[in-house]
Amino acid sequence: MVKEDKEEKEEKKGSEASENKITDVPGIGPGIAAKLEAAGIYDLMGLAVMSPSALSDMAGVGEAVARKAIQAARGMMKLGFMDGMEFAKRREDVGYITCGSVALNNLLGGKGVETRSMTEAYGAFGSGKTQLALTLAVNVQLPKEQGGINGKAVYIDTEGTFRPARIRQIAEGMGANADKVLKNILVARAFNSDHQILLLDKINELMKDGEPIKLVIIDSLTAHFRAEFSGRGQLADRQQKLNRYLHDLMKLAEQRNLAIYVTNQVMANPAMMFGDPTTAIGGNIVGHASTYRIYLRRGKQGSRVAKLIDSPNLPENEAQFWVTEKGVRDEEE
Repeated sequence: MVKEDKEEKEEKKGSEASENKITDVPGIGPGIAAKLEAAGIYDLMGLAVMSPSALSDMAGVGEAVARKAIQAARGMMKLGFMDGMEFAKRREDVGYITCGSVALNNLLGGKGVETRSMTEAYGAFGSGKTQLALTLAVNVQLPKEQGGINGKAVYIDTEGTFRPARIRQIAEGMGANADKVLKNILVARAFNSDHQILLLDKINELMKDGEPIKLVIIDSLTAHFRAEFSGRGQLADRQQKLNRYLHDLMKLAEQRNLAIYVTNQVMANPAMMFGDPTTAIGGNIVGHASTYRIYLRRGKQGSRVAKLIDSPNLPENEAQFWVTEKGVRDEEE
């Protein structure tokens, strides 16, 4: 009985911590909160990991007040360690979005693309990366019993690949209202890497205003970084900027419990004498940031083949699927 009461108190404390806002922190009034939001700090986590000097400069308060506010924010959040059982309980709210193909879902653990993680698909043009992105943008809107999360999708388009007509086709193929499906996909065309980075702040603003965003699609992740930083001399700068962007993406996925799906460009590795020379752009930085990494390629008789390259809990495996009028499916129409 005592143990149950203790657990109830801890659960209540955890839920209270998640409901706390920046304005609940002593010393942070509406004026300072507005300055922080303008700088991209929307929640307690963003405040808790700041340094007193940075907060002082940003909010225009003394360092003593800034230090006190940061300590209060850390006190409101659980920023220490937790045991494995507690962590497992925390992951019970992870959602899954069906890919439209049972084989592809099984490749990713059985249920599809998961929230609180980043799934990267890379491959040559025509391998099905964008088609999977468009299918996921529709499927995220499905109810849980049908493989969705009842959420909206954000589509950051860096290459001009988003096609409303294709979304309509996929939606009508599953008997959904095409106009309603399109209304639940928020599209932004990113024209350079800085614009692409800025759009992450816009997602936070939308969610703060109550938008039920559960999937963020970036098609493609590396196109602008690759174009703007050319040559070996700029490689270090490119990787540093890309690394910071990927960390912000993962932070967004974890804090907001949403799924990130990114497509990635490829190049042919000239040093590869035998086997498939196809290599993903972004090197180890993108490889380490991705929770699930899939290599897509064309298969026999118009099919596509997905190979799971990296995962924290699944073995390397392959799955065959088709791109049909109804989106990604297990069989050819």
